[in-house]
Amino acid sequence: MKQIPVAVQLYSVRDEAEKDFAGTVKKIAEMGYDGVELAGLYGLSTQEVLRALKEAGIPAVSAHMPIDEFEKDMDKTLDQYEALGCRWIAIPWLPEERRFNGERYEETLELLRAISEECKSRGMQLLYHNHAFEFVKTPEGIYHLDQLYRDLPAGVLDAEPDLCWVQVGGEDPCTFLNRYSGRCPVLHMKDFIWKNKEAELTVLGQGEVAVKDVARTGTECGAEWFVIEQDDHPSGTPMENMQQGLSFLKKCMER
Repeated sequence: MKQIPVAVQLYSVRDEAEKDFAGTVKKIAEMGYDGVELAGLYGLSTQEVLRALKEAGIPAVSAHMPIDEFEKDMDKTLDQYEALGCRWIAIPWLPEERRFNGERYEETLELLRAISEECKSRGMQLLYHNHAFEFVKTPEGIYHLDQLYRDLPAGVLDAEPDLCWVQVGGEDPCTFLNRYSGRCPVLHMKDFIWKNKEAELTVLGQGEVAVKDVARTGTECGAEWFVIEQDDHPSGTPMENMQQGLSFLKKCMER
């Protein structure tokens, strides 16, 4: 299998990054990660974040940014992440009123089109990162997430599928990736177990997601980066979990 570079979503180690950003990204690089995906700047300036990343020897390949931040100051927000070298900007979620059938859905589509154009002018691409709640269906039987991607076609809004939440939502991750082949440059690799009929996040490779199949399908469908994310850590420390997840994913790609 082709070796795809792997980044860590820093939200997975947010407490560590808050306390010592430079030390945390240095440890992430030493683990063998190829890059990071940002989720805020932890109170640091753009220059401080860039210095820490350069010292660690890894890039910020992408960033999650809530849509409301673009309404406040689109130019400042995008200028910041352009300066950090991000190739992709991902909307991490949409509040209910902005989703399909929400009172602000049409307004949100217009805003996303505007953000997309501004991203392109800076050499970046806009993505959307899903959760499970988008996998409810319209009266026509279309997932709300699919409807979003119909309303905003490829090149305007591309996908950063979170394969854990795709599966929790009731869709097969590989089927989803094939449906959006060529439109998913960044994949979120995440795992879960069912516990009391609820999805509990776990170390990548220790849960329900067929990680090797997902990695192969993602590679075949044009993924350029894998991003490991684990929001919660029921067992082990965040740094231990991220090392375990990376080791497992790299083994999958060797086969």
